[in-house]
Amino acid sequence: MTDMETQRAGQDTIGAPGTGKRRGEGEPGARGRTTIADGVVEKITGMAARDVAGVHAMGSGVSRTFGAVRDRVPGGDRSGVTRGVKAEVGEKQTALDLEIVVEYGVSISDVAQDVRENVVNAVERMTGLEVVEVNIAVSDVKLPDEEDEEPEPRIK
Repeated sequence: MTDMETQRAGQDTIGAPGTGKRRGEGEPGARGRTTIADGVVEKITGMAARDVAGVHAMGSGVSRTFGAVRDRVPGGDRSGVTRGVKAEVGEKQTALDLEIVVEYGVSISDVAQDVRENVVNAVERMTGLEVVEVNIAVSDVKLPDEEDEEPEPRIK
C-alpha cells in the first residue's frame, strides 16, 4: 500500500513519505513531560500523615502558632496541610522531612512507622515518584490535660 492509499484508508501519516509512521505511534511517555511541584507532594504527605492514629498535629509549636496566625490573615494558607512537611522533588524521586506531634500514650516508633508507610504509599500511588526517604522528627507529645496552642476563633 502506498502512502496515498494509506491516507485514503483513513490513517494519517507523519514524517517523510515512505516512512510508514502513523500519527500516534511511539511511547506515550515520550510525548511530553510531567513535572510535580514540591507543594503538591507536601500536601499529599501532610494529608497521609494526619490520617495515622496517634498523630496529634504537624509541625513544631512555633510553626503551629505562626500557622494559626497565618490562617487568620486574608489570603493566607487556610488548609495548613503542609505545616511540618518539606519535600524535595526530582524527576523520578522524592525525599520527605516531617515534623509531628504525637498523642501521649502511643508508641512513638509504631506511629512513626505507620506514618512512613502511609506517606510512601500515598505519594508513590498518586505521583508515580519513588520515595527514597521519609525522615520524621517528633517535636512534642500532646498530654491529655494540655490545651491546644491554636486559640479558638473569636467569631464563629
